[in-house]
Amino acid sequence: MEELAPGLWHWKAAHPEWVPEAGGPTGWEEEVSSYAWDSGSTLVLFDPQSPPQLVDELASGKEVAVVLTCGWHGRSADELRERLGASLWSPGGDGQLPAGVDAYETGVDGESALWIGQLGAVVFGDRLLVRERLEVPVTWLGEGETVADVGDCLAPLLELPVERVLVTHGDPVRENGSEALRKAFVESSP
Repeated sequence: MEELAPGLWHWKAAHPEWVPEAGGPTGWEEEVSSYAWDSGSTLVLFDPQSPPQLVDELASGKEVAVVLTCGWHGRSADELRERLGASLWSPGGDGQLPAGVDAYETGVDGESALWIGQLGAVVFGDRLLVRERLEVPVTWLGEGETVADVGDCLAPLLELPVERVLVTHGDPVRENGSEALRKAFVESSP
């Protein structure tokens, strides 16, 4: 588990449903990324997979909220509900997300990009990933959808002061997030 910034942690763990056919140049790697953010009174866990013991220490004396980028990224959410008494949040549900986290449409039904304004960070589930760089995975686009369509949908994020892009597939973009987003919307290729 690595601290990316004060109060923001990243870890990787093997996804239990991954199979070799899911990998390769157009797929996703076996290890997926998860994030923890100490917002003060609440420890927010984003798409957590097999959280290390340090998460329990960080959660001590705090409310714990699991926030999903998409409903199919439940991963270790049920375990954390039992282990830490975590509440479960998914964009598009009733009410606001915890700790001032905001949701932005991604153009995929049931998936949102999550903005953490205090950190200048945006969290993505499947819409963007990092292989060698931040990219829109073109083989995951919907029928008739283009990278330009994704860029148009996510354009509101370009108005934000994005420093970090936290992806669940690949490593996080640690700096110059806005520039990485702009490049992803024009340079992604099959």
